[in-house]
Amino acid sequence: MTIESTLCEMSAVALRGEIAAGRLSAREVVSAHLARIDAWNPHVNAVVTLDAEGAMAAAAQADERQAGGHALGLLHGLPIVHKDSFLTAGMRTTYGSPLYRDFVPERDSLIVSRERAAGAITLGKTNLPEFGAGSQTFNKVFGATRNPYDLRLTAGGSSGGAAAALATGMAPLADGTDMGGSLRNPASFCNVVGLRPSPGRVPQWPTASPYNTLTVAGPMARTVADVALLLAATAGSDARDPLAIEQDPARFLDSLERDFHGVRIAYAPTWGGLPTEPAVEQALALRLPVFADLGAHVELACPDFAGADAAFQALRGQTFAVGYEAALRENRHLLKDTVIWNVELGLQQAAAAVVQAERDRAALFARMHAFMQTYEFMIGPVSQVLPFPVEQETVSRIGDAAMQNYIDWMRSGYYLSLTGHPAISVPCGFTAEGLPVGIQIVGRYRQEHALLQLAHAFEQATQYWRRAPALPN
Repeated sequence: MTIESTLCEMSAVALRGEIAAGRLSAREVVSAHLARIDAWNPHVNAVVTLDAEGAMAAAAQADERQAGGHALGLLHGLPIVHKDSFLTAGMRTTYGSPLYRDFVPERDSLIVSRERAAGAITLGKTNLPEFGAGSQTFNKVFGATRNPYDLRLTAGGSSGGAAAALATGMAPLADGTDMGGSLRNPASFCNVVGLRPSPGRVPQWPTASPYNTLTVAGPMARTVADVALLLAATAGSDARDPLAIEQDPARFLDSLERDFHGVRIAYAPTWGGLPTEPAVEQALALRLPVFADLGAHVELACPDFAGADAAFQALRGQTFAVGYEAALRENRHLLKDTVIWNVELGLQQAAAAVVQAERDRAALFARMHAFMQTYEFMIGPVSQVLPFPVEQETVSRIGDAAMQNYIDWMRSGYYLSLTGHPAISVPCGFTAEGLPVGIQIVGRYRQEHALLQLAHAFEQATQYWRRAPALPN
C-alpha cells in the first residue's frame, strides 16, 4: 500500500493526531491528497477549481508554525475542499452558473475563514448544481459530478462534488449547504457523512437572506467524529448572522461515546407515506437490529407532516426570489429552467400562500416538538430513491407516483429542513448492485451533540464508512 493510499484513507481525526505528534507533516498529507485528486477527479469531476501550488505553500507554512512551537488549530494541516457557493478570496467562486464563470471574490465566506483560521488547508472548490438548486449535481460551467461507486450515476446534490471528493479520498473534510437535503442526499448517495445542523449553528455571512432558516451551512466527512471536529471549528456565534446560536462550539469536541439503553427511537420508514424505493426501505430495515443491540427501543412512529409540502415550496420560492430576482430580470437566458421556475414561483405566488406557509410551519414545529418529547431520535431514509443516471436531471416518478416538480422526490429531506431539527446522514449499507444507502437520524431541537453520539454508535457498529469505491482502470 502506498503512502498516498494510506494517508487518504485515514480519518481527519487520525491525520490530525499524527501531524500533532510530529509523525506526519502537513506537506506530506497535502501532497498525498493532491495525488489522489490527480487520480480520481478526471473520473468523477468533483473538484472544479484546484490550487495545488497554494495548498502546498500553505502546508509549508503550517509545518513552519508547528516547528516554531505555535499552538495548533483544531484543523491544523488538514486538507479541505469548499463548496463552490462559498466565497474564497482570490479563488474562483462560480455558484455553478455561467453568470459567475470568472468571478473571483476578494473575501471569504465566514465558514471558510473559520476553517482557515483553525488551520485547514484549502485544496479547491467542489461542484454543485446551478445556484445549488436541486439534488443532482450538474451545470453548464463544469458539467456533472459522477458517483464514485458507479460512474454512470449521479453523486446527488447539491453538495455532490463534496460527497464524491470525500468518498474517493481526495480530501478528509468538506463543507456544504443544505436547504432541502443538500448535505444529506449526496452523503447517502456516496457513503459518507453529512450533517444538517440547526439553523444558526454554523453562522452564514455574507448572505442575501440572513433570516432564512431553511438554508444552513454544515460539515461533511467520512466519519461522524470528523464531522464533529469540523463542526467544532465552524460553529459559534457571530454578530453578522442574526440567527447565530450563542453556545460554545467546544462542546462538539466532547466524547461521542454514550450508553443508549432505554432510549426511545421513532422509526419512520417512509416519513409518513412518501413513495420510497423498496431497496431503500430494505437497506434501513436490515440495520434496525443495530439500534436494539445498542439497548435502544425502536418503535414505528412518525409525526404528522401535514402542510409541509406547500409550506416548503412557498418559503423556498420566497428565498429564491430574494436571492435571484435581479439575475432573472437581467440574465434570464443564462439561468436553467428550474431556477427560473423557483424564482418566478416566489415572485408570483399570492401573499396568502406565504401567510399559510408560516401558519403550517408553526403548527408542524409544535407537533414535532411534542413528538420529540416521547422520542429522543427519529430514523428513516435520507433519500426516497437510490442514485439514478447522471444524464437524468431529476426524478420524475417513484414507483407509481409522479413527481410534481424537480425537488418533489426530496421530501424525505425537506420535511426535516422545515422543522429546524438537526439531521444527519450516515452510511447504512449497500444494495445488491453495490450502491450506497444512508440512514437519516434526526435529533431533538438544537441537540447536535446527542445526535452525533447516536450516529457515531451506529457507525462504529456497522463500519460501512470503510468501504471505499474502486479506482476505475
